[in-house]
Amino acid sequence: MVNLRPLAGAILTSALLIGYTAATPAAASTAETVTVSVTEAAARPSNGKILYSRYSRGQGTLKVKNGNRTDAVITLVRGRSKALSVYVRARSTATVRVVRDGTYTIFFTSGYRFSTSSGRFTRNPSYQRFDDRLRFVTTSTSSTIWTLTLTPTRGGNARTRGVSPGDFPA
Repeated sequence: MVNLRPLAGAILTSALLIGYTAATPAAASTAETVTVSVTEAAARPSNGKILYSRYSRGQGTLKVKNGNRTDAVITLVRGRSKALSVYVRARSTATVRVVRDGTYTIFFTSGYRFSTSSGRFTRNPSYQRFDDRLRFVTTSTSSTIWTLTLTPTRGGNARTRGVSPGDFPA
């Protein structure tokens, strides 16, 4: 018995990516065109996917726990330069083990339908940053490990503030 579900999914994905033209019954002379942009049809990034990496190859570790119902992107900024961005799916944990030594401001955005081309969520986006910065230091015997929890927690010790979309390092 041959399972056609993967093949059907591939065909559907191909139709969505290139657009699909469906002709009406033979008696009619009009055609209906349905066009779906590549951004909308593209699959959401995998959990833990590094979306941007400028200062990697370090030994620091950043663990991000996203207990929210929406996906998130965590962005580390070193000075004025975007250093690293990682995608964390809703109710998932992602670990990045290549953070270079330095002090970073942490931004995060969450929402639905992430556009990899613009680096932003296209539905219900929110933009925030942590008030405190994270410092990563590596010695001959140890390296820094930070854990961020994106779910608001009573008694939590990390404050965040909203940022405008224009100030978010996409």
